[in-house]
Amino acid sequence: MNFRKSQPVRLVIADDHPIFRDGLRRLLEAEADFKVLGEASDGAEAVKLVRHLKPDILLLDLAMPKHPGLEALRDLSAPGNVTQVRVILLTAAAEKAQIVEALQLGARGIVLKDSATQLLLKAIQTVMAGEYWVGRESVSNLVQYLRTLMQSSHDEARQRKFGLTPRELEIVSAVVAGFSNKEIAEYFKISEDTVKHHLSNIFDKLGVSTRLELALFAVNQSLPLKSIN
Repeated sequence: MNFRKSQPVRLVIADDHPIFRDGLRRLLEAEADFKVLGEASDGAEAVKLVRHLKPDILLLDLAMPKHPGLEALRDLSAPGNVTQVRVILLTAAAEKAQIVEALQLGARGIVLKDSATQLLLKAIQTVMAGEYWVGRESVSNLVQYLRTLMQSSHDEARQRKFGLTPRELEIVSAVVAGFSNKEIAEYFKISEDTVKHHLSNIFDKLGVSTRLELALFAVNQSLPLKSIN
């Protein structure tokens, strides 16, 4: 541990559930090494408290309704912000893409809310010692960890097809390539009505309503598109 017991770790807790905040405060203040300076119920309030109280650690809930954890993290990592706070995100569940974004925005730790008490305490101590903590373990080589996470996240996205059939994926590929309904019908040797039927099913499955939205969805979600010439 890189901090002296005579100087407890100073924390701010940000979570929109009062009962969870109260429980976390009691848990931390039962330890001689920790001192809770304040509590916030949303991300904007958390940013204000951090700037005013200058804590060592901000325990920040990822999923707050008004101003979520990632938004607060963006505020704290904005150019010109001189705060030295180390942010540990608290989350019930986090997708790899969220973890990657949080770490890229400067988070030093991500702790699952169902973790044992000792894991949270260990995470705080690890972050105070200059390391990173993700999930249930410390991370010493952040760059390599991020590379691995980003690759696996991309691979998973490519495998997700959102319930689209092989033919529907071909239709999406043609739409992204800029084909009209008539051109799609000619390319795949099917009728225009069949193309329209496929597009209607695709729109329903993906929750989009225009060809532009469909193309943007396909690119953003890294759908496994085929090359259409």
